Amino acid sequence: MPTAIAVINAGSSSVKFSVFVEAGTELRLQVRGQIEGLFTSPRFVAKGADGAVVGEKAWGEGQRLGHDGALDFLIGFMRERGGASTLAGVGHRVVHGGMEYAQPVRVEAKVLAALEKYVPLAPLHQPHNLAPIRRLLERSPELPQVACFDTAFHRTNSELVQMFGLPYSMFEQGVRRYGFHGLSYEYIASVLPQHSPRAAAGRTIVLHLGNGASMCALHGCRSVASTMGFTAVEGLMMGTRTGSLDPGVVLYLMDQRGMDARAIEKLLYHQSGLLGVSGVSSDMRTLLESREPRARLAIDLYCYRIRRELGALAAVLGGVDALVFTAGIGENSAAIRARVLDDAAWLGVERDATANDAGGPRLTTKDSRVLGLALPTDEELMIATHTRNVIRPR
Repeated sequence: MPTAIAVINAGSSSVKFSVFVEAGTELRLQVRGQIEGLFTSPRFVAKGADGAVVGEKAWGEGQRLGHDGALDFLIGFMRERGGASTLAGVGHRVVHGGMEYAQPVRVEAKVLAALEKYVPLAPLHQPHNLAPIRRLLERSPELPQVACFDTAFHRTNSELVQMFGLPYSMFEQGVRRYGFHGLSYEYIASVLPQHSPRAAAGRTIVLHLGNGASMCALHGCRSVASTMGFTAVEGLMMGTRTGSLDPGVVLYLMDQRGMDARAIEKLLYHQSGLLGVSGVSSDMRTLLESREPRARLAIDLYCYRIRRELGALAAVLGGVDALVFTAGIGENSAAIRARVLDDAAWLGVERDATANDAGGPRLTTKDSRVLGLALPTDEELMIATHTRNVIRPR
């Protein structure tokens, strides 16, 4: 009887899931979907590997299913949908593993308690990532659970790269650059050799461009630096997050505007970025179609921040062999890729307009000194793979 691995990615108002079934040494996607609107109007949809809908449900307006109710429903659905497969374990995306966890880990009560310490460092994600773990420990303690961390891939960064210019005692206490989107970068690193052995062995900058956005410098497919730091708000401007900000602005907002920590948190995480600058939307697709001047301004600032960080990471690497675009915007927006590639012409990037418009995977000309690629990421498969390896070591 084949075994199945479930993957859970819980957000503030939705729970995404997928189920992978073992086929020899491979893990093959069987079904994926989500429940959204957890506290307003819950809606469930699941699709098979071929994209066909295999399950739907709506709870109605005003219903509050919550994370616990959503997880109970999903586990029932996954067990029922598994058919001849046995659910062997559940893997979870957990944004922050701190200094303690540089590898995926099987979660028990002690580990869960340790991970709760990092809620203040990732307030948008960590509480929701941990909610389904807690529920399953209560309801199905016999079912193995594995936490896979977005910070783990960056633990290869040197101490120097991780440091801020703060007293060293704070660094020792954990105030350091952790980096995020590590599961996405790890997946790209795992498939890069198939597309370019030279890039895999050399210097590559990966651009994870989605509602959350960051960039990572890889050398030999190992993370050496990234744009995100202590929290997932640093670096590039994002859908609703500021990106890097002079800390003096925060002091000003406290002293002169009378804003408290919660108001500033809301500003930095929910009211800024593309949404705040444009006043139109946090969705890049909407902004690209908009005629509003501030929509164009938001796009210009977004691309400028990428250009600036690209220069910094290129300097860290001492040159660049490849640029790889991934995640929602990176994979699907030819317009944004074109601007970034053209801005990188000074590095030796020559964009192939036809290839870029077609979505790649190769985006640059044969004569380009720097290779440009668009590669879909698969964080769920990465989590499923880690989960299988933890619960059944080879």
